[in-house]
Amino acid sequence: MFGTLLRVLLAIAALVGLPALSVAKEAVVMHIDGAIGPASASYVADGLEQARQRDAALVVLEMDTPGGLDTSMRQIIQDILAMPIPVVTYVHPSGARAASAGTYILYASHFAAMTPGTNLGAATPIQIGGPTSGGEDEDEDGAAMNAHERKAVNDAVAYIRSLAEMRGRNADWAEQAVREASSLSASAALKEGVIDIVASDLPSLLDQLNGKTVTIDGRARTLDTAGLSIHEIEPDWGTKLLATITNPNIALILMMIGIYGLIFEFLNPGALVPGTVGAISLLIGLYALAALPVDFAGLALIVLGIALMVAEAFVPSFGVLGIGGTVAFVIGAAVLFDTDIPAFRVSWSVIAALGVFSAGLLILVARVGIGALRHRIVTGSEELVGSTATVLDWHNGKGHVFVHSERWNAQGPATLNKDETVVIEKVTGLDLTVSPAQQTET
Repeated sequence: MFGTLLRVLLAIAALVGLPALSVAKEAVVMHIDGAIGPASASYVADGLEQARQRDAALVVLEMDTPGGLDTSMRQIIQDILAMPIPVVTYVHPSGARAASAGTYILYASHFAAMTPGTNLGAATPIQIGGPTSGGEDEDEDGAAMNAHERKAVNDAVAYIRSLAEMRGRNADWAEQAVREASSLSASAALKEGVIDIVASDLPSLLDQLNGKTVTIDGRARTLDTAGLSIHEIEPDWGTKLLATITNPNIALILMMIGIYGLIFEFLNPGALVPGTVGAISLLIGLYALAALPVDFAGLALIVLGIALMVAEAFVPSFGVLGIGGTVAFVIGAAVLFDTDIPAFRVSWSVIAALGVFSAGLLILVARVGIGALRHRIVTGSEELVGSTATVLDWHNGKGHVFVHSERWNAQGPATLNKDETVVIEKVTGLDLTVSPAQQTET
């Protein structure tokens, strides 16, 4: 009897204690600021994985972006579509935008929200315009499009329409955003059925989401966002490092440090420091280039330019190779990255600085080389030519002379006196050709 009563009391205590033992639900919040690139994609992927592990009730992507790289955008969208947790893209704060790639990400999310004073759209994947020429067609506005541009635009339209149909959003306006680069304000986007909510801040967003229904993996789910705690995820050191090295300016500088470091190591074997720093910088630079949309013609021009500038130091081309190398390097750096996004193009100030540095290094090497040619040779057999020697013994045009603390075989005039000073005219193997010193005086 006592044992049965004890078991009943324990069961009641366990039932009463269940709410206290349960983990409070939370909303995971991430921030996408600036152009979308490899670092943004890595940050979102890591954050979504943390949300899975924490069993979060909701994921909020606060966004303010002018657009970004197509590969990074598609990676983020794939991660969102695979999420078993609702994802909300929230254009925030006031004055922010979700342009280009940001519009696609917003369309892919389970819920789309904006703050008053924000905008979205302008989702054309490439810049289209210019005069019509042969072999080109015109769109509805008369802008010329070649085959490559038409293919890119049609692919982008199909992609954003598929996302719109999946989430039940306005697919016609999505196509308009791609073909005509249209944009909408927050209130207009809500009216057009592009977004679901207009919220002034995060608490207001969570209040409006409460009770809404979303379908994930074929099952309807009603959101319960009342009382959710907020857990913000910041980029880790790896993401920050990736963001730094995938900056086109940093990537180009790392490449230059790597190439010049290896060149200096080859010119001075055993220095170690230039080679070590150069190898590390070059590998990091190559990793960054692999993550960015590189134009290989631009990369080839940079390599050619550096090769020509290095060749100028060894070949007397009177500056032709050096000038050509500098021009090739500048043009290559300008077209190195195949994108119209300003954040992923090399700054002209960096190009100019590297061009001036390369030209300055070229001039320095050339001056050192010219100076070396003008200096008298001080080592090797060539150094003996023109030096004076003392006759040790001489007979019938042959004998021995003493020069630089060494005894040499010599040949020359038929008669020379012992201890007479002679000038070395020629070095043939181990034999010297000499002449009396007084005969060379003018």
